[in-house]
Amino acid sequence: MSIATKTGDRGTTGLMYNRRVSKCHPRVEAYGTVDELNAALGLARASAQHTFVADNLLIIQKDLVILMGELATGTDDLPRYAQDGFTLVTAALTAKLDKLVIEIEAQSITFKGWATPGATLNSAALDVARTVCRRAERRVCALHETGQLQNPEIIIYLNRLADLLWLFARWVETKAGLH
Repeated sequence: MSIATKTGDRGTTGLMYNRRVSKCHPRVEAYGTVDELNAALGLARASAQHTFVADNLLIIQKDLVILMGELATGTDDLPRYAQDGFTLVTAALTAKLDKLVIEIEAQSITFKGWATPGATLNSAALDVARTVCRRAERRVCALHETGQLQNPEIIIYLNRLADLLWLFARWVETKAGLH
């Protein structure tokens, strides 16, 4: 089967369970922005010079696949999605991020004032990922405000991830002796 199915040639795309929606549907905007975040994290991981950063970003990227799957499922199909054995975003995923925040903050990272992205290639990539994460968070909030999001833990997860990415960038800069 070719990747070019041509099913989207008329401006629609498929959600889980073969539901078709416009490519500019708020749900598609939300999971598409999370997909963009995942790609930005891939760039940050590829440019990482510390295994601590690279290894944790890979774990987060895998967790984002769980998040995207849930977002790519219409609210009416979520019970079926869970029944079919797909993982949903839970507080346990967010707790992993909380643990990393605590771990990084305990390492005495330093920063003064507002962070200006670009001190290192890796910290700049992390800051780009952070801003994409904030946009994804806004897209998911829009879904929530229109009653199209059943799991508010997704908002919490993305909020925490953006905070963590900011910390990772400052950690990288501190390790490079720039603060």
